[in-house]
Amino acid sequence: MAAITENINPDTINIDLQNGAEIARLINNEDKKVALAVEKILPQIGKAIDLIADRLRTGGRMAYFGSGTSGRIGILDASEMPPTYGVTDDMIQGYISGGAQAVRYAVENAEDSDDFALEDITEFNPSFKDVVVAISASGNPHYTVKVLELAKAKGALTIAVTSNPEAAFKPYADIFLCTEVGPEAVSGSSRMKSGTAQKMVVNMLSTGAMIRIGKTYCNYMVDLQIHNQKLRQRAVRYVCDIAKVDSATAEQTLEIADNVKTACVMLIKKCDKAQAEEMLRQNEGILRRII
Repeated sequence: MAAITENINPDTINIDLQNGAEIARLINNEDKKVALAVEKILPQIGKAIDLIADRLRTGGRMAYFGSGTSGRIGILDASEMPPTYGVTDDMIQGYISGGAQAVRYAVENAEDSDDFALEDITEFNPSFKDVVVAISASGNPHYTVKVLELAKAKGALTIAVTSNPEAAFKPYADIFLCTEVGPEAVSGSSRMKSGTAQKMVVNMLSTGAMIRIGKTYCNYMVDLQIHNQKLRQRAVRYVCDIAKVDSATAEQTLEIADNVKTACVMLIKKCDKAQAEEMLRQNEGILRRII
C-alpha cells in the first residue's frame, strides 16, 4: 500500500501559482501538524526510551538504519552523541543504504537492496543487548524491511520510525512509532513533514536515553566533551552553576578533572580527582545520586 505521504494534498494543490511568501505560509501550515502527530505517540516513544536506556546501561548499542533522507537523519543523530554526551563512537551508530557515498549523493536502487541490508546488519552484528531503529517515511523499502527482519531474528530490540500506519516493516517492529503527518506539501517529498517528524522522534529517543543513563544533571549536559573554546566556556558555566563557585575556581578544577561531573564532585564533596571518579563509578556515573 502506498504511503499517505504520497497522496495529493488538497491544501497545497495550487502551490505552484503562489509567490514566495505564500509558498512559505503553505509549507509552514503543514509543518505545524508535525508536532501534533508526534504528540499522539508520546507513550510509545516513552516506552522506547526506557527500553533503549536499559540496554545501553548494560553495555548494549543502538543503530539507526535508513535510506536517503531517513538514513541521513539517523547518521546525523548518531554523530552528535559522542561530543554532546561523551559516549563512545560505537554506542550510537548510523547506517545508510548505499554506504558513505549515499550520505552526499543518491545511490540508485539502494533502498530496494536486500544485499545492502544484509551487509549493514552484518557489520553492526546486533545481539539481544542491542537496539536497531529502522527509519522510513513509507516503511516499505526492501532495505529497512530486511534490516528489521534480520535484527529481530538476532534478538535485538527493533523499533520502526515511519509515517505510514500500514508500513511493510511493521510486523518486525517491537515498537512501532508512526507519526501520521498526512500528505506532504509537495506530493511524495517525504524529506518535508515526514523527515521533520523523524528528526523529532530520533532526537527524543537518543536524548531521552542519554538522560535516563545519567548523561545529564538537571538539564545540563554534564558529560560533554571539551574539544573547543565554546564547549570549554559551556563546561565552566555548568560547573559554576552546579557547584556554586566562581569561574576562576571552575576553570582551575576543570583543568585537573577534565570533566564537568568530576569537577562538580571534587568541589561539592571537597575531594580529589581519584575520590570523585570512584564516587561516580560507584553510582554508575549519575551525578544526581552523589550531590
